Amino acid sequence: MIKPVGSDILRPLFVYDQDKHHELMHEAQGLPSVVISSQSAGNAVMMGGGYFTPLTGFMGVADAMSVAETMKMTNGAFFPVPVLNLLENVDAIRGVKRIALRDPNVEGHPVLAIMEVEAIEEVSDEQMRVMTEKVYRTLDMEHPGVATFNSQGRFAVSGPIQVLHFSYFHDDFPDTFRTAVEIRNEIIERGWKKVVAFQTRNPMHRAHEELCTMAMERTGADGVVIHMLLGKLKPGDIPAPVRDAAIRKMVELYFRPNTAMITGYGFDMLYAGPREAVLHAYFRQNMGATHFIIGRDHAGVGDYYGAFDAQTIFDTEVPPGALDIEIFKADHTAYSKKLGRVVMMCEAPDHTKEDFVLLSGTKVREMLGKGIAPPPEFSRPEVAKILSDYYQSLGK
Repeated sequence: MIKPVGSDILRPLFVYDQDKHHELMHEAQGLPSVVISSQSAGNAVMMGGGYFTPLTGFMGVADAMSVAETMKMTNGAFFPVPVLNLLENVDAIRGVKRIALRDPNVEGHPVLAIMEVEAIEEVSDEQMRVMTEKVYRTLDMEHPGVATFNSQGRFAVSGPIQVLHFSYFHDDFPDTFRTAVEIRNEIIERGWKKVVAFQTRNPMHRAHEELCTMAMERTGADGVVIHMLLGKLKPGDIPAPVRDAAIRKMVELYFRPNTAMITGYGFDMLYAGPREAVLHAYFRQNMGATHFIIGRDHAGVGDYYGAFDAQTIFDTEVPPGALDIEIFKADHTAYSKKLGRVVMMCEAPDHTKEDFVLLSGTKVREMLGKGIAPPPEFSRPEVAKILSDYYQSLGK
């Protein structure tokens, strides 16, 4: 099985030992505590599940700056994006060695993790500017990722963590949320050797379904892990429970048995385009995938990134040998009226746009909101029904 990045074994930071977990939960009640940002909570959940192996906790400013500029920490270890715990106010934890990190996304702010404080550093305007520009490739505060990153505070609290809870993901998505540990175990149980990972923050239509099949066929993979983001998105995106239901219906009806695993992970979308694509590849290797699909404008938003920037970054910026996972580079896929099947558009040079069934996201939402199913060449009718019910419920 493919090894985790920079490690022979997966290193989840969740405390699985029940006695130790109970002891730490008891300790946490007496510790100084802070409610962390949603982005930091997502980072803690990812570290807890082993996705960010071999990180042991939140980075200090030197490591975060080094990662932003070179994708390497100060010790030379590869990591694609800064993993920071940024706070607005640190008065309650100054001079303290151990603190409890509280969950911003769950009522009552329960303890998410315990942190060994190594440093509390104030991040300068220039350091924030450099990290923002390197990771997001823009300083535009209209970019949702830029706005979120810069709204968390300017104090970076760094040090190792022990994760005690998986936030709301474990409770709200018991059938879908999986740690990297659990996915690796299921891949072994299924007897899969070559595994394709597919990232999604949206429902899957025919083009996505066929892209997964295409990737499996071309790589000789045994199966695909459909790995959906369960955390916060931008306003207007379809909520995770609706996506989950639509994807499950599609897999149930249109994938061969034992070729698709439906899972999800707890993390807020960064919308960092190319850099986020590298992060996605990083933690897909950690969960046991050998191949990862990256299509047009992967993890992008608006017009901030070029259509294939998220593919070329692996050739131009990722340090050689940093990742073992292979990137399956995909173009836009669509149903060809000429050929009667879904194809990659770049592989049909004799086609014009009129030869494909193409619908904008706005048009699809408009149709679904009126109860009109998109053509079956675009969306499976059973999937369209689930999405249509959701959109129509918004108008009631």
